[in-house]
Amino acid sequence: DAEYAEGASLPDLDLLHDPEDELLCANLMDLVQATLGRAPLGAKRCSRLLMPAQLLAQVRTELLRLACSEPCGLRGALLDLCVEHGKACHDVGHIAVDPAVVPTFQLTLVLRLDSSLWPKIQGLFTSGPAFTPLKLSTGFRVIKKKLYSSEQLLIEEC
Repeated sequence: DAEYAEGASLPDLDLLHDPEDELLCANLMDLVQATLGRAPLGAKRCSRLLMPAQLLAQVRTELLRLACSEPCGLRGALLDLCVEHGKACHDVGHIAVDPAVVPTFQLTLVLRLDSSLWPKIQGLFTSGPAFTPLKLSTGFRVIKKKLYSSEQLLIEEC
């Protein structure tokens, strides 16, 4: 029915649903959280970066969406994690989703610190406890680069 198909999204039609990618993405999000949990933001200090549940769900959905058009799905991804605060962007980790697969695309996930935390962040660079929990904002950016083609970058702002 054309009227039904017009109002439905692809996930609703279940055309791109891949249970293996969904399980892989759940494991990847656990790894992302663990990497953020030991993120180096200061010279000798680490901060435990906390992903709110809403951010976790949004990132998961976006990664699955960006992977659905790839030859190996999410298994072919390299994921770079960055945290932005102010004008600085800190690299906090690199993850090969499936090291046994030759990567076909690279995703750079740029997370943002909650802007109300700036006074707490300043303390990271001076004195204070070695581990300070910091909450991430629900806004993020994903940059997708295909490694097998010369297509332009795809930047998704959420």
